[in-house]
Amino acid sequence: MAKVTLTVNGRTVSGDCEERTLLVHFIREKLGLTGTHVGCDTTQCGACVVHLDGKSVKSCTILAVQASGSSLTTIEGVAAGGELHPVQAAFNEHHGLQCGFCTPGMVMTAIDMISRHGGDLDEKTVRLELDGNICRCTGYHNIVKAVLSANEQMHGAARHAAE
Repeated sequence: MAKVTLTVNGRTVSGDCEERTLLVHFIREKLGLTGTHVGCDTTQCGACVVHLDGKSVKSCTILAVQASGSSLTTIEGVAAGGELHPVQAAFNEHHGLQCGFCTPGMVMTAIDMISRHGGDLDEKTVRLELDGNICRCTGYHNIVKAVLSANEQMHGAARHAAE
């Protein structure tokens, strides 16, 4: 057994697990944070995306012991003060979800994408960067609208103030 210590959603947590335990299973089974979904265990679907040290990663591709000492943000940690994160609010407003299974991974991917691009996003870029996230319900159109809307909300005001 290995001891894993992480800062998860701003809180330091520790737990024991087998060395072969995937981070997604550690998050769900040891920490009880079930918003991160297990879809494929083969890095194909993106349902398990979390932020590890500020970057989006598929948590089914990383062993929990590899993440020890890192800072981790899950879908449970993106809302603040009882208010949805702007990306979560945009998914709701633009009907960017149906069954909801892919939604946590999509939201985590979108937050990272918006952060990395600093507000300079277009539809082509969003579609390209969502390529590793599978949604079987929506057809992606409303997901793309939601990401672009959140991007505008998060960066548009700053861009307009500079003009």
